[in-house]
Amino acid sequence: MPLPDHRPFPTIAIIGGGPAGLMAAEAISQGNVRVDIYDAMPSMGRKFLMAGKGGMNITHAEPFDAFLTRFGARRNDIEPLLLGFPPDALREWVHGLGIATFVGTSNRVFPVDMKAAPLLRAWLHRLRERGAGFHVRHRWNGWDAQGDLRFTTPEGERILHADALVLALGGGSWPQLGSDGAWVTLLAQHGIEIKPLRPANCGFDVVWSDFFRERFTGEPLKSIAATFGDLRKQGECVITEHGVEGSLIYALSAVLRDEIARHGQAVLHLDLLPDWPLQRVQKEVSHPRGSRSLSSHLHSRLGLKGVKASLLREALDADQMHDTALLARTIKSLPLRLTGTRPLSEAISTAGGVAFESLDERLMLTRLPGVFCAGEMLDWEAPTGGYLLSACFASGLAAGKGALDWLQHRDQMPA
Repeated sequence: MPLPDHRPFPTIAIIGGGPAGLMAAEAISQGNVRVDIYDAMPSMGRKFLMAGKGGMNITHAEPFDAFLTRFGARRNDIEPLLLGFPPDALREWVHGLGIATFVGTSNRVFPVDMKAAPLLRAWLHRLRERGAGFHVRHRWNGWDAQGDLRFTTPEGERILHADALVLALGGGSWPQLGSDGAWVTLLAQHGIEIKPLRPANCGFDVVWSDFFRERFTGEPLKSIAATFGDLRKQGECVITEHGVEGSLIYALSAVLRDEIARHGQAVLHLDLLPDWPLQRVQKEVSHPRGSRSLSSHLHSRLGLKGVKASLLREALDADQMHDTALLARTIKSLPLRLTGTRPLSEAISTAGGVAFESLDERLMLTRLPGVFCAGEMLDWEAPTGGYLLSACFASGLAAGKGALDWLQHRDQMPA
């Protein structure tokens, strides 16, 4: 049954218990309102915890102007949010939860213990102390005819009233952790402009030979550089059964994905020896090898073996491998033909979502007064490295403050 409307304090509902939703609750819990957080999963912050398994990268310590460039075409929309909660402020906020942080060699910021769970526990504890209500296994199904919220729960359907609503439902990646994109249909029914959800920070398909796939699936490809157009990044990636993935690939995934959408494929060039000039590679490749095999020669003269040596054989046939000029050029610029992106469900994050043109400066949907959106369900993307979480935190804070501001001005209007 609907909750009665005659309460001492208005209620703001938040749907989605990830970093954006919890940060909205952080802002709202400091106002003279009640806040309730609903999540379809059995506990809060499932994807947040998964992201922290390999080390909880909270934000990035590079200069703020450089930080802003990581948001590409949506920089102008994300910048006001980050100005309201920049990386330094985020780091201080984490310290306020009793979690110490440090800056790694790549300028990424981590908790000292590298874990997400202690941060999440401290955060949920503080929100509970401030009176926030948490409701798990509540899947949002939109609104009823009276504008109240419909939820599916283990006990059946629940209809709940809220004076304002913050949606922080995530994108479409990692649906098993709650971000399944089901909200797209619910909002589209109300005329909200939504850009198609697409994989971001994702892996790509490559047609490997049977030998290479069976031998090297799961192998890291370290100390390489990747070039696409004018972009060049150095780092490492991983060979997968279907192609390639990993931080180096994710750093270029947006432009590679868009190239595939336009032309059906993208050719990425790998430099297997990024610290060696072409002339040195050419000299070593051309050095007389006597009775040694080409494989032994490449190993002894250039240190190329295993997955790197086999990659060369994926790119060149037997005759081409003995063309020293071509071999040297391929070592420095090995063409890797990407034939498609991996599915959205496998991606680290999502591009697309609620268009900023559908929102006002408080992140309220102009077609649905009192409904705010935050986090990955908005139409933006960024590489890994702390940028994703930073924008989720900042947009959640902005949406929470926006909901409070809207309620205050609504209640001040004459009856």
